[in-house]
Amino acid sequence: MAKDIEKKKSKKLPATVIGVDIGGTGIKGGIVDLEKGVIVGERYRIPTPKPSTPEAVAEVVAQIVAELSARPEGPGADVPVGVTFPAIIQHGVARSAANVDKSWVNTDVDALFTKVLGRDVHVINDADAAGLAEVRYGAGKGKMGTVLVITLGTGIGSAFIFDGRLVPNVELGHLEVDGHDAETKASAVARERDGIDWDEYAVRLQRYFAHVEFLFSPELFIVGGGISKRSSEYLPSLQLRTPIIPAQLKNHAGIVGGALQAALLQSKGLS
Repeated sequence: MAKDIEKKKSKKLPATVIGVDIGGTGIKGGIVDLEKGVIVGERYRIPTPKPSTPEAVAEVVAQIVAELSARPEGPGADVPVGVTFPAIIQHGVARSAANVDKSWVNTDVDALFTKVLGRDVHVINDADAAGLAEVRYGAGKGKMGTVLVITLGTGIGSAFIFDGRLVPNVELGHLEVDGHDAETKASAVARERDGIDWDEYAVRLQRYFAHVEFLFSPELFIVGGGISKRSSEYLPSLQLRTPIIPAQLKNHAGIVGGALQAALLQSKGLS
């Protein structure tokens, strides 16, 4: 039945959608083939402006979308754009700001980008976007029940997916573990900052993932972020009931997930 439902939803989605992934150092976009979950052609990247104010970032996003729209395979202006953003996003409004200017807090990001671009734009938390992409096209494809996608980077990002549907803004990187905010000890940056080897890092990850496992009893953990490329250095050391595997989409996950979210919202009549 789940496969039948997914097929029906897929028929309503546009063939291609532009996805844009906003980060602290770079803003990158691509044209996403929603059937395959891959980027068509080359990504287009522009450094994140300094300071990264709403107006400055919106102008860069507009430049990226203009470049991608002008390509032969670019979708029409009636197709919404999906944008990922490093913040809690509630009904299109930023409720936090990580690695971008603090003036983003309480900004209606959907409304700002829609105005500047002159077309519908849907914004989603960056980790949530990566999670959507992984369960639709990547390591979690076809997996029912609770799937937790954990990204290890500057902090710890998380996406909570249940039966293929996103539960947004689940900030599992801020759980307290051993008296500390988890991401201050178990993120990829924390490992580099503290100069610890992979074995010691695995001990920290064991405490973190065991705690999350106890709270949520997921069917699958997917580990993303740049450090997932070195997953063989630490994942085999973890002793969990839950299978834990590296993400598959790597640096494309945000762009793909952002585009997918925009298309899904359009298909539900929310564009």
